Amino acid sequence: MHYSKLRTAALLGFLLLACFAQAGKLSIVIDDVGYRPHEENAVLQMPTAVSVAVLPNAPHARMMATKAHGQGREVLIHMPMAPLSKQSLEPNTLQPSMSSEEIQRLIRNAVNNVPYAVGMNNHMGSAMTSSLPGMQRVMQALDGYQLYFLDSMTIGNSQATHAAAGTHVKVIKRKVFLDDTANPDDIRRQFNRAVDLARRSGSAIAIGHPRPATVKVLQQMLATLPGDIVLVRPSALLNEPQQSAGSYVPPPKPHTTQPKNPFTGAIKQCKVKLPKEKVDASRVLMVIGESVAQSPVVLLLKHHWQYWLGSEQSKP
Repeated sequence: MHYSKLRTAALLGFLLLACFAQAGKLSIVIDDVGYRPHEENAVLQMPTAVSVAVLPNAPHARMMATKAHGQGREVLIHMPMAPLSKQSLEPNTLQPSMSSEEIQRLIRNAVNNVPYAVGMNNHMGSAMTSSLPGMQRVMQALDGYQLYFLDSMTIGNSQATHAAAGTHVKVIKRKVFLDDTANPDDIRRQFNRAVDLARRSGSAIAIGHPRPATVKVLQQMLATLPGDIVLVRPSALLNEPQQSAGSYVPPPKPHTTQPKNPFTGAIKQCKVKLPKEKVDASRVLMVIGESVAQSPVVLLLKHHWQYWLGSEQSKP
């Protein structure tokens, strides 16, 4: 009896692992943290896989980074970098013309101002990230801190990946901006676009901001996340294949046709033909695990368990 229980537990564990391995991975990062404690505290009530990128010179930078880390949430430095357009700049914005020493000094200050950071992404930065020499100096500075770099892809010809060659810095890329407009319908469409990309490509990173409309939409959408999508931290995607996100793509127009209901009609039975020759038991379990992991019941259970766990961890 004891052996039977152990075997059942091992099989269930294997099925859960298979389920998570085959799910589309979605990572959500909230930028510009450190200026709006009210909205940012609402972000900290979301599942802990939702990560925050903190502006190093924001008045509440240290407090928000510390609170997020205390929840087990991933913290990034939202490093100001020079844009091509003429805009008001954050203090200590990285410029392509800066020397290695100046870039190292500013990154060192940022690391000190945002405790517990494990990564960095760029705030604006189209001029900086499109400069190979400038980004090489950035990557050389990051190399000593064991930080990864999330490229916000504010410009299509970003040189971040090329600049990281020869360093230990791993680069991942943003796929979707959630809130280039404050229209909740646009934000929902962008969220669904990120889900679709995660489903088709295996993973996707979406970036948003701590604005009332974004917070409200995320609270709604995360509570109904599809069962075949798992919410992950950005660091979980460091070894995933990276495809260029390109520049911002306007939210797609909503479909006018109703999707086909997959639950209508008769339910087809899945018949498994066992091989005639002798098969290793572990291979049989693997085949069964791959089949069961795709079942709607397992996907639904995984989704509700993940969201419940994330919500519990985010409570003070």
